[in-house]
Amino acid sequence: MPASRLFNILDRVESTNNYAMEKAHAGLATHGMAWFAHDQNAGKGQRGKSWISEPGKNIALSLVLQPELMDNPHQFYLSAAMALACFEFFCSYAGEETKIKWPNDLYWRDRKAGGILIENIFQGNKWKFGVVGIGININQLNFGLDLNNPVSLKQITGKNFDPLVLAKELYGLLVKKTAELNASSFNDILAAYNQNLYRQNEKVMLKKGNMVFESVVKGITPLGQLHTIDATERYFDFGEVEWLV
Repeated sequence: MPASRLFNILDRVESTNNYAMEKAHAGLATHGMAWFAHDQNAGKGQRGKSWISEPGKNIALSLVLQPELMDNPHQFYLSAAMALACFEFFCSYAGEETKIKWPNDLYWRDRKAGGILIENIFQGNKWKFGVVGIGININQLNFGLDLNNPVSLKQITGKNFDPLVLAKELYGLLVKKTAELNASSFNDILAAYNQNLYRQNEKVMLKKGNMVFESVVKGITPLGQLHTIDATERYFDFGEVEWLV
């Protein structure tokens, strides 16, 4: 299918991820199909949080993938590849202070520039679709008071950008990374992910249950676990620990 038929543009939608999920459930989505929205008024973030975006100022994009059409559809492999594509895109404009915060947030210095939410559709035990939702701050200058560390590309560079043009560029990188995703490439993807990991070899504050502790970030394992070290070596699955500072 031509790329022009795979990349779709919406004027307004509650959530590009919900929209893409509905299309997949209805049999109206194919591998590589994406939806970009100029205005998303009920975006979704990790851990049930909302992603707030001013109309016409940012990237709100969701990509549908069929794991059976990928050489290696392991969920963390996909997550790492998508995070790396977003990193490479943003770094090309914002510079080398761009980092990936585990598991798949986009950071510039100590401020959040974007995030990725991957939701899956299963049929029995079979992974039928992955929906990759991406939100990246492009031209927005004012953010809600409940967001304590956001940043946009315009704040970093002082320049205005066309979010649709940038979304198409990002889409190309995502498709390229998906096509490259196989068993032989994963070591390279993981190495690049760790090379650009936020706060690597630095102390951070983590919270697990009622316990708050300081630990040094060492890297991410091939299974997608956060590896830290303090008095002992620790390994955390996504959702097991909350990153405080």
